[in-house]
Amino acid sequence: MVEINREVIIDASLERIFAYVSKPGNLPEIWPSLILIKNERLLPNGGYSFQWEYKMFGVHLKGTGEYTDIVPNEWFTAKIKGNLESVITWTFRPKESQTRVTFTIGYQLPLPVLNRIGKMIIENINEREADLILANLQAIFTGKQSTNR
Repeated sequence: MVEINREVIIDASLERIFAYVSKPGNLPEIWPSLILIKNERLLPNGGYSFQWEYKMFGVHLKGTGEYTDIVPNEWFTAKIKGNLESVITWTFRPKESQTRVTFTIGYQLPLPVLNRIGKMIIENINEREADLILANLQAIFTGKQSTNR
């Protein structure tokens, strides 16, 4: 399993950022390769289940996601299943009047993609995308337009 861990400090309240990021339907706004979130349903644990569509190197991947653990205004973990298997954890910590946001994703590369493109190239591109996700999130809360889409 490949793991990527990125962090950013955003000049906005933890509650506002958590409310935005924890709603799956908002993620395509900040996640460049995430095409679609649909059939979003609130779960008894306060998280969500949903269907997703993702584009990786021209290949459309589909599946489902479910928040397996959630502590409001602190962190949540989503298990992603389908053509791409992953575990995503978002963590939110106050830092004075700002918020430290940590994005961690562990994933298995789908074999059809591995056969077409080398593992190192995929990992480098996915690391860049993780950086873009946080840059886009930061842009939403700072009012600065991000060109990282």
